[in-house]
Amino acid sequence: MNALNELYQQVILDHNRKPRNFRIMEEADKVVTGDNPLCGDKIEVYVKLRDNVIEDVSFQGSGCAISQSSASLMTTSVIGKSIDEALELFSSFHDMVTSEIDSPIDKESLGKLRAFGGVREFPSRVKCANLSWHTLRAALDSESEAITTE
Repeated sequence: MNALNELYQQVILDHNRKPRNFRIMEEADKVVTGDNPLCGDKIEVYVKLRDNVIEDVSFQGSGCAISQSSASLMTTSVIGKSIDEALELFSSFHDMVTSEIDSPIDKESLGKLRAFGGVREFPSRVKCANLSWHTLRAALDSESEAITTE
């Protein structure tokens, strides 16, 4: 494993051990639940908006290290972004984890999120990484039904 991959693995492990923004948000404007029945991941995403900007976002739930660290990094990445910017980041993240293994990664737009580039080598884990992102997108699109990866 090269040094960069080790660093990315450490980022994922750190966010799994100490997830950021892992809390119920009582004053959330939007709350959506997500479920990945194949892996057992369950998540609830809370979003607080102000003037079309994500003022705060948090999550609660349980699941594998990939799903929990993805949710943690997602929350730190979208706070302060407009809805459109967050949806663009969703697209970039989704494109990265579903692309071919040797496809280049957009390092500039993804930042620390590129740590999940290795997930594309394990197709069964892509849904784990994407669960929180699809749940956030549903909240931003004003959907209220639970999201499932089935």
